[in-house]
Amino acid sequence: MINVFRKHQKWLMIVIAILAMPFCLYFVRTDWWTALRGEGEGTRLYGQTIPRLELDRGGRLFDLARLLGMNDFLNDILAQWRPQRAKTQSEAEREAGQEFAIDLMILRHEANALGIRPTTSEIASVISQMRAFRGDAGGFDPKKYNDIVENALGPRGFGEAQIEELAADQIRLERVKELISTGVVVSPSESKRNFDQVYAKFEVGVVRFKTSDFASEVKISDDEIAKSYESAKEQLKSEEKRKVQFVALTLSEPEKKLTGKERVDALQKLSDKANDVAQALAEKGADFGAIASKFQLPVKVTGEFTQAAPDPAVKQDPQLSQSAFQLSNEEPTSEPIQVADGFYILHLAAITAARPLTLEEAKPKITESLKARKERELVTIRAANVAHDLGEALKAGDPIPKAAEKLKIKLEKLSPFTLADELEPKASPAPEQSPDLPRIKSAIADLHANEVSDPLPTADGAVVAVVEKRDPPDSAQAAANRASLDERLLRGKREIIFSEWLRERRQAAGIQPTAAS
Repeated sequence: MINVFRKHQKWLMIVIAILAMPFCLYFVRTDWWTALRGEGEGTRLYGQTIPRLELDRGGRLFDLARLLGMNDFLNDILAQWRPQRAKTQSEAEREAGQEFAIDLMILRHEANALGIRPTTSEIASVISQMRAFRGDAGGFDPKKYNDIVENALGPRGFGEAQIEELAADQIRLERVKELISTGVVVSPSESKRNFDQVYAKFEVGVVRFKTSDFASEVKISDDEIAKSYESAKEQLKSEEKRKVQFVALTLSEPEKKLTGKERVDALQKLSDKANDVAQALAEKGADFGAIASKFQLPVKVTGEFTQAAPDPAVKQDPQLSQSAFQLSNEEPTSEPIQVADGFYILHLAAITAARPLTLEEAKPKITESLKARKERELVTIRAANVAHDLGEALKAGDPIPKAAEKLKIKLEKLSPFTLADELEPKASPAPEQSPDLPRIKSAIADLHANEVSDPLPTADGAVVAVVEKRDPPDSAQAAANRASLDERLLRGKREIIFSEWLRERRQAAGIQPTAAS
């Protein structure tokens, strides 16, 4: 056997080299390997091209950070991000993942320049405190850790090292925030001013104005409708409708009850089959019905539906209706779409294009719009007049009840509150409150007794608030709560400074998208 190897060693080594090349290329991932794969589209950072592979990996780290409950970390990194091109939730999440990938590279680059090196013990400490690994008692739960390692990391192409990677990134972020905010303090006067505002006890009355109360005063003429139609008829169109065929590869009823690794394995089998179906459908001239029949999958068909009112068959998950409206005659078949219990593949059956509405068809919509606008205008005028007149009456010395009686308005008395109510954890669920209360609190934060807020728009009209009483904080609260409030204020200042620092570092990094060559 040795003699055979020696005799043919030259061509044998060539074969081995050829077989080894794909593995070397995959693990080294050099720029020319990216170019060979046609994945040149990426981003330039610090004068170097970051390939799409790295951005995608950063996006998967973003998903992992969310899974681990690293909300504060994500909020700091993405504080300045706003969706740019995304039209759907899934597109926005993908865009956020790419932004996170870039900002994470910048954070690591800058932390390295500042000499920040997280230690193994520091990383272990951060992991032990991650929300995803907390048990019922609040401490680290090894079972939860093992469950995530076994069931959540593999599908993302990750291992335990990536949990440690994110923990190290959190340490880098906190150290950077400490360094760049050195010298930032909360002064005694600032501390007192904020404490007095946040812990003062307010008693507030509100006057509510509802648009429905003004409905009888609003009249819409045919001339107004015609004029509105002429000015906006280019935008007045029927909704585009879609009809799709689909196959569903979902868990059986017994499989839906599975948990942990057993459920993951069952979903993986469905994923493999869905990918096989998708590959068959990608062949030139593939027939959706024939392919479905080949894989023994029944084809179901929806009725016509709009984006606003999805068909019941695709209503269970927003991704399905969104994907239906991304299909086209050129690309009529979707990729496998994962839902809670499996995968769907959609195929475009028909499109009913949007068309211009006639005056008669548009009339109900125009009438409703004009009516709502006029009701809102009347509410705004009425609320502004009441706010002005009530404020003047109180300045003249009238008690609040007398002023309200003069103006023939009804004051609704809110339960006493402090601005700190939302800051402090509650032992029991808070009683149901008005959805407008946070806005009211914000409006009266700087007001004193017998002062009136400006009108505040609400979902169904407007509200005007008047401060009936404002008591100073309980002195017993000062020692217990002032230090925690100062810490909250300091943390807020550091977050603002970090956000500005990151903006400047992004500019210095020279971020530039690159096109595929």
